[in-house]
Amino acid sequence: MNSDLYPDLASAGSLAAALEQLAAGLGADLAVVPGDWGPLVSAGIAASVPERMPLSVHIGADSRRFGVSGRSQGVELITGSTPDLADVVRAGVAWGRGMSLRELRAELPFLYSDERAEAYERGPVAVVELQWRSMRREAAEAPDFPEFGALVEAAYAERRLRELYVFSSHWTLGFSSCTGFPFQNEVAIAPSYGGGPYRVLKHPHSDVVGEAVTAEEAVALAVTRLPAGLGPAVAGTAERRG
Repeated sequence: MNSDLYPDLASAGSLAAALEQLAAGLGADLAVVPGDWGPLVSAGIAASVPERMPLSVHIGADSRRFGVSGRSQGVELITGSTPDLADVVRAGVAWGRGMSLRELRAELPFLYSDERAEAYERGPVAVVELQWRSMRREAAEAPDFPEFGALVEAAYAERRLRELYVFSSHWTLGFSSCTGFPFQNEVAIAPSYGGGPYRVLKHPHSDVVGEAVTAEEAVALAVTRLPAGLGPAVAGTAERRG
């Protein structure tokens, strides 16, 4: 830690201690928890909202900068950086109380969230719909790989797959029953390459469980691999689903 950039942290002994001292001076109710890279350069600010992880805080190396990141159910919802540690305290309080992303940005302009984060705040249905729009747009922008486009459209036409969170890895489509990472992979389909078959897999880049000549046939086969009674994707991760 560069004490010239962070004299307040050097005086307090660590980022965690500096946050606690400043919060006390501001009369803010803040619970500081360990960060990912040790107390000197990182810390977390606990949230009272159950699904929100502690707001992650870390310092910059080349200039005075405090980076923050707020995650919930396997997704980064908000991020930003500021040279003012008091801004971090205020962000930690607001994040911890469950303030909406729009309210957070309005109160603390250094914070940023994107369209995907806004969808996560609305719920898993909105997330899945946004992801499918992105996937179909990606397929439309790859005219030199029509097999991928055919696969995306065939999968979208099948309700049981359309209700799952879709993602791609090296052009292979994966289908998850949760919207956060790590995903709960239910089935995957690889597109045809060079005239070869479409392949159905347990999950991306795993064992092949079946092959098909057309995208529609591959989708039909993939559906038979889904667990009975599997419904639309839910919020959360493979480790903890909502």
